[in-house]
Amino acid sequence: MSNKLTSLVLGAALGMLAVPACDLNIPDLNNPGLEPLENNPTAAGVTAAATGMLVTIRGNKSTAVGYVNQLGILGRESYDFDPNDSRFIAEDLGGALQKGSPFGGSFWAGSFSNIRAGNIILHALDKLASFSDPMTAAQDKLATKGYVETMQAWEFFFVTMTHYDTGAPVDVDRDLTAALGPLVSKAEVIKKINDLLDQGQTDLQGGGDTFPFPLSGFDGFDTPATFIEVNRALRARAAVYTVDHSKADYATALMALNAIVSSAPAMTTPLLNDAPATADDLQAGVFFTFSTNPGDTTNTLFSRKSVLAHPHLQTDAQKQADGTTLDQRFVDKIKVLAKPVQSTNDSTLNSPITFQNYSAADSPVPAIRNEELILLRAEALWFTSDHANALIELNKVRTISGKLPALAAPADDTAFINALLYERRYSLMYEGGYRWIDLRRFFGNNIEVDDVAPTKHTANVRFPVPQGECDARPGEPACTIVSTDPIMN
Repeated sequence: MSNKLTSLVLGAALGMLAVPACDLNIPDLNNPGLEPLENNPTAAGVTAAATGMLVTIRGNKSTAVGYVNQLGILGRESYDFDPNDSRFIAEDLGGALQKGSPFGGSFWAGSFSNIRAGNIILHALDKLASFSDPMTAAQDKLATKGYVETMQAWEFFFVTMTHYDTGAPVDVDRDLTAALGPLVSKAEVIKKINDLLDQGQTDLQGGGDTFPFPLSGFDGFDTPATFIEVNRALRARAAVYTVDHSKADYATALMALNAIVSSAPAMTTPLLNDAPATADDLQAGVFFTFSTNPGDTTNTLFSRKSVLAHPHLQTDAQKQADGTTLDQRFVDKIKVLAKPVQSTNDSTLNSPITFQNYSAADSPVPAIRNEELILLRAEALWFTSDHANALIELNKVRTISGKLPALAAPADDTAFINALLYERRYSLMYEGGYRWIDLRRFFGNNIEVDDVAPTKHTANVRFPVPQGECDARPGEPACTIVSTDPIMN
């Protein structure tokens, strides 16, 4: 990606068109090239915009108020003791998230910008005569469509993960001068995600051997055939993560995960590896990439020294067989400091540990890893009554990644859930808000609070609909939902 940014200005410019709450009719004077893409598109414009979608989707993953950092705080994986901004404690921990702030107002406009960009690409494909020679034009179009539909579904997924039960608009393929599409229920957003992914899979199957644009960070999954594995991984996620676990569609999740293995072309490593032998096997996957090259974006989590790991990660870590060494995932991802760091904004908070996940400015952020998919399959197997194989999957991760003794069969659902959440907590630590998502889907509003100040630190279970969106929708009921309100399933 880093060597392709000269072609990505258009992708960023497309995002300017996309904020669905905006009802201003102001031409984009800085980006006059957008009109040709909509009215007289070229192959170069379409491929640049498609690559731009990947740049946009990585955009808020490693920033201070981005996906990893903010959701990490909400799920009690981390603290951010930024001395210059008390909102990392007062808002993220103290609640409630404010719809007009850069904290509570996050994870909306950027996603809808990218969805809008995808719609422009899809319309451009309908007008485009060919990409290259007539023999491959149809395949190139299907490959691009399948990619765009998958990326749009991914963005809707991020909106649902962060805003959960507020709902969101899905009828967003409208002229900017038209009335806004309505906010619909979470169930309707999930249906939109699933429909996009299933249509994307179909289009990718007819997409030929290559994409007409590069996919940085997706090594091994950067052809239409292998990108289907990414599509199916997202389909499994959507079936499980978007709802309370008692309502998860585990059967569909298993079908999607099994499709990853069965559809993997010869001589490639499937995204879901049935037989991991090493920790590196579990690390395999797709990543959001960064670099220090001129014009590219760095992973700012590396330089954000105010981020600390939650001290419970140390006290809750289990021990390896020697009875002394902590869980290898803790050893690999956590640095123990010489002395605790004290928050300057809240005297009750300190931590003696920090993260070392992101050890350089170009460290990638995991998007989907084999380790996550194995744990997802363990969960789906257990709740479809295949307890024996669920335990096998769980122990693959536990013994290889954590170097911990294998577990005996859990006595009941509660014991399995506790075991599963332990493995997910340490395997997916500070990668994408998984702890917050897991606490919400298994325990609803009972997200654990810091026991040092339980009367002060509260549970934010969702992000509110942003203020700008609410201003454009007077009387919208979803705009009355506060981040700490009980979950509405």
